[in-house]
Amino acid sequence: MSAVLLPDSFEALWEAFEAYPQARLFAGGTDLLVHRHTGRAPEGDLIGLERMGELKGVRQEGDFVLIGAATPVTRLMREPLLADAFPVLTSALATIGGPALRNMATLGGNVCTASPAGDSLPALYVLEAEVVLQSRRQQRQLPIREFITGPGRIALQPGEIVSAIRLRRDHGYTVQHFEKVGQRQAHAISIVSLAVCATLASDRTVTAIRCAWGSVGPTIIESDAVQAALFGRRLDEATLADAAKVAMQAVSPIDDIRASAVYRRQLAGNLLYRLLG
Repeated sequence: MSAVLLPDSFEALWEAFEAYPQARLFAGGTDLLVHRHTGRAPEGDLIGLERMGELKGVRQEGDFVLIGAATPVTRLMREPLLADAFPVLTSALATIGGPALRNMATLGGNVCTASPAGDSLPALYVLEAEVVLQSRRQQRQLPIREFITGPGRIALQPGEIVSAIRLRRDHGYTVQHFEKVGQRQAHAISIVSLAVCATLASDRTVTAIRCAWGSVGPTIIESDAVQAALFGRRLDEATLADAAKVAMQAVSPIDDIRASAVYRRQLAGNLLYRLLG
């Protein structure tokens, strides 16, 4: 019979790791437990993080904001510090599942699932998030684009957990935007999503820009070419038309049951026009 351990401190967690080295980690379990129920994930021992108070909450440390990896999404959506500094992230979190799922789902879980359709990931990429990794002996940080190495693949070492997501508070962006297209309003897997952080001069000239797309490649797609097409130009329809053409070539979508590659490619470009609003 499989064991389920629920440590309530780091010391108890490290002891659980030593006793059950092959155990799978989970926080809300909104992906893992569903996959086990449907046979897409193997049976085995589990270590749950939901009682780890040290992995919950949002706090400021110097120039950074740390988001506890096991903090439920609903709580993050209500956090004034995030809404004020990182509205692109809170907008993305609001598109995860429905209310019941958001009460259980965690930001750390969304990151560790490493799905190209992960709703929080484009926002975390444009915010240049760092993933804080903790083991018994050390702590280290990795940029999120280095932590996620492929679809469902992450740079997590044995005996290590994601303890927090770290964001620089004074990023200087004056525009933050997130858009997701799905087949319905809630509980929808993304067909295409787009996150943008930008800084505009008084005449709407783009002085800094980062764009990231979800569901259009094996991981989140960023494009230097798209950003170059926008940088130094006024953010108007003509500029976005040029950037949209570049975006359609930068993404690498596939056909699946939700949408065709052609439709996804068109959407990836068209979503940039939402920046006019």
